Amino acid sequence: MSIPFITAEEAASYIKNGDNVGFSGFTASGTPKVVTVALAKRARELHEKGEPFKINMFTGASTNDHVDGELARANAINIRTPYQGHPDSRKALNDGEIHYFDAHLSHVSQDLRYGFFGDIDVAIIEVTEMTPNGEFILGAGLGMSPTLAMMAKKVIIEYSSFYKTSFRGFHDNYVPLDPPHRREIPIYKPSDRIGSTVIKIDPKRIIGIVPSNASESIKPFHASDETTHRIGENVCNFLASQLREGKMPKEFLPIQSGVGNVANAVLYGLGENPDIPQFEMYTEVIQDAVMTLMEEGKCKFASTCALTFSDDAMTHFMDNIDFFRDKILMRPGEISNSPEVVRRLGLIAMNTALEADIFGNVNSTHVLGTKMMNGIGGSADFCRNAYLSIFSCPSIQKGGKISAIVPMVSHVDHSEHSVKILVTEQGVADLRGKDPRQRAHTIIENCAHPMYKQLLWDYLKLCEGKGVHTPHSLRSAFAFHQTLMEEGDMTLTDYARFEKR
Repeated sequence: MSIPFITAEEAASYIKNGDNVGFSGFTASGTPKVVTVALAKRARELHEKGEPFKINMFTGASTNDHVDGELARANAINIRTPYQGHPDSRKALNDGEIHYFDAHLSHVSQDLRYGFFGDIDVAIIEVTEMTPNGEFILGAGLGMSPTLAMMAKKVIIEYSSFYKTSFRGFHDNYVPLDPPHRREIPIYKPSDRIGSTVIKIDPKRIIGIVPSNASESIKPFHASDETTHRIGENVCNFLASQLREGKMPKEFLPIQSGVGNVANAVLYGLGENPDIPQFEMYTEVIQDAVMTLMEEGKCKFASTCALTFSDDAMTHFMDNIDFFRDKILMRPGEISNSPEVVRRLGLIAMNTALEADIFGNVNSTHVLGTKMMNGIGGSADFCRNAYLSIFSCPSIQKGGKISAIVPMVSHVDHSEHSVKILVTEQGVADLRGKDPRQRAHTIIENCAHPMYKQLLWDYLKLCEGKGVHTPHSLRSAFAFHQTLMEEGDMTLTDYARFEKR
């Protein structure tokens, strides 16, 4: 059976109001780039006629302007999950125009298979190679493409010709059995291959193939500044001390690293620190820094869900792709983020925080406890099961008007039970084996900015006493946040004002 080539507009016409639509990719990598633009145009045209049109959107993680941006601006999204990171979708969900529910990235594929969210009506999957019998090679990101390929009633293929060299052999497509028949995921080291290099889709379910030549449009990360460089140094010096003290195997452990400038700085720091041996990665994304570390011989292998390279770095990767063929393996998100595998491999999990409180609770998602930033992503998949869970952030923001170390976080994503190490540019707080009071003393002393240390000591003194395990004042716990909202500067916090209420 031959599969027809169709236009993006023809493909978009098959998607109906209220459909559950699944999208390939993970971050911008491997996401559709032309059908979604046509779908947004169709939504606007229908809205102008007074006809309703919104879809329920299921993705591997965040996407890019071709997906979240276009569809959010067209008011074409009803339900959205899991992670997102586009300013237009962020505004729409915070305004209540999108029904966004945050979810752990490792959960979404299996929750779809369990039927929790209904059928997948249409899947849009980017591929880079294909055969007439329905075998497809994916691109720079997997996400939940194998599950979508299994479940979707109809599939639209975006055939990308942007990549000038073959991705054949980089993918490890694997879908675990569902309960009660589930077996262990047989990964015992990051380089273990357990699945197929291709995904198979019944041609009878494929609507058509839409050509595409668009890049991932990922901008380069900012160069490390003094703050991020010091955070990276602090993390690396701490890991080196763990090796020296015998608290970590001498051959080191696989690394997981989140996304962003701080994560990139930490990775570069690992490369520069002579006390850190060669290492492997088992993570959800790899960024530009990892490619550099591989070429320098510091990173030996990386298992990932996506190549989240800037466009310039992706060009370099494609020009040197044969060098990387035995060093990178891409897996679906439920495998790259599998808590079972994370626990088995003993990962060093390194993620970023918006804010942390003096007892070790971390907020990764909500500004002032109410405004969604991006989502929890895979941070909990890793941190709750890691050998070491490390969270890092700058100690202050907005020129010192905001402290990232607060008396109580305004929203809890990672509780004190999951956070072992907290790092800012000020230093490292090792929270292992400490009670709440001891954690508070350690975090204030090592991680808080000098501008806020006395305010935090004052809060602890206000709350400490007999008869409490965790010293909190319910009146003043959010005094930092309330002061920021009212006066624009946390340094102006006056506990007496709150205690009188």
